[in-house]
Amino acid sequence: MNTVEPHVFIIMGALGDLTRRKLIPAIYRLSESGVLGDQHVVLGVDRDGNRDDASYRSWVREALRGADLKTDSEDAAHWCDRRIHYQSVGAGTDADYHALAQKAEALEREHELPGNRLINLALPLDAVAGTVAGLGKAGMNRSPGWTRLILEKPFGRSLASARSLNEAVHQHYDESQVYRIDHYLGKETVQNLLVFRFANAFVEHLWNREHVEQVQITVAEDIGIEERAAYYEHSGALRDMVQNHLTQLLCLVAMEIPSGFTPEAVRYEKIKVLRQIAPIQPEDVVFGQYVGGSVHGEQVVGYREEDGVSPESDTETFAALKLEVANWRWKGVPFYLRTGKRMPRRHSEIVVYFEHAPVSIFHPGDFQAATKPNILVVRLQPDEGIGLQFQVKSVGDPVTLTSQELSFRYSDAFGALPDAYEHLLLDVATGDQTLFICDDEVEASWQLYDSMLADHRIKVHPYVAGSWGPAEMGRLCTQWHSPDP
Repeated sequence: MNTVEPHVFIIMGALGDLTRRKLIPAIYRLSESGVLGDQHVVLGVDRDGNRDDASYRSWVREALRGADLKTDSEDAAHWCDRRIHYQSVGAGTDADYHALAQKAEALEREHELPGNRLINLALPLDAVAGTVAGLGKAGMNRSPGWTRLILEKPFGRSLASARSLNEAVHQHYDESQVYRIDHYLGKETVQNLLVFRFANAFVEHLWNREHVEQVQITVAEDIGIEERAAYYEHSGALRDMVQNHLTQLLCLVAMEIPSGFTPEAVRYEKIKVLRQIAPIQPEDVVFGQYVGGSVHGEQVVGYREEDGVSPESDTETFAALKLEVANWRWKGVPFYLRTGKRMPRRHSEIVVYFEHAPVSIFHPGDFQAATKPNILVVRLQPDEGIGLQFQVKSVGDPVTLTSQELSFRYSDAFGALPDAYEHLLLDVATGDQTLFICDDEVEASWQLYDSMLADHRIKVHPYVAGSWGPAEMGRLCTQWHSPDP
């Protein structure tokens, strides 16, 4: 791993929910573990003009306590006093951004830093373009060292808005400076897809249309919209989950072998997959919206009864799609994507169904059970790991076939896994763009789904909270994989 050089970590949106839940805890863990080195400071930036370094340090300490890091309060206070600073940008005028630039320069002089800067835009989508322009005008797109700009998802709301956002960013920052985060790509289990596929020769031999019957990718959530109605009403499941998280997983499953484990090579193969996906037809899409039901034994209201949601809303909280990657490796193999809120449990997995044996001597009339296909299950969360289901003979007579699983669990081998943000922020600090999304990839992904967003032929079907989705999804796939409880 590359060494982390001394730097200032600037958080735009320093008082926001993302900063509190993810960024501050991740930076603290990285800092206290020593991987960031000793020469780094954090500069929180927000619009609250009544805060100073001391009050922001108090806010950060509360965030660390809320993250349940089991850290000593004195250690956290000492870390905050050494590392944490604050600057207001008020109304976001040119003068405000010039004051921010002066604060960054003053910190660099005080701590003898060489001018390396990470700038994380933990902001709503509609604030990104204006913030980038303000930073650029203040000269914060260049520094004596390097400058790296971190963009959080969503990257636009449509193809046109994604292109507009890319153009706004590129007016001030080169693509080589830009790191678009999809936190799913920071999960150890997701990264392991590349290792599992390309470091095990037997997998590559089977990873094609001659041996694979279908692939299912599911990201299920048991929660509702959690006070995010203002965002979710204008987003829905397709924008919120499919266009980014699930599509990224699809690319990692379907991509060809890159020429090397480099950002350029990996991104090139992912973009190829996106451009080879056949146009998605309306009949290959099922949308749903949850109605009242029971999740984990608790009665919950339907989406339209959530605070801030229109009682006539047709926003989809569930989406299932059937896609085909029209290339030599995958032609004819259906890829199914499924995501939804208020499902029976929080669960993310990739399931590969292999073809049945071409000829079987085990006929149902002669034996107690028919043969079943081998199934590879990559569990991304929870209980992270890999399982391979295969057929064995049960003990005794008559001959009875039963399914068993070869299983690997990360917790058994490595213990607790680090948070995805820790991995991704460390990659930004070392300048590794492998797990980040480039501009062409963003636009190619939106190209797939853009027409679907305006297609009124796709109906939104109700499904009961606590179920796996509307019954209509059965017309896409008759054998959706259901995880064990």
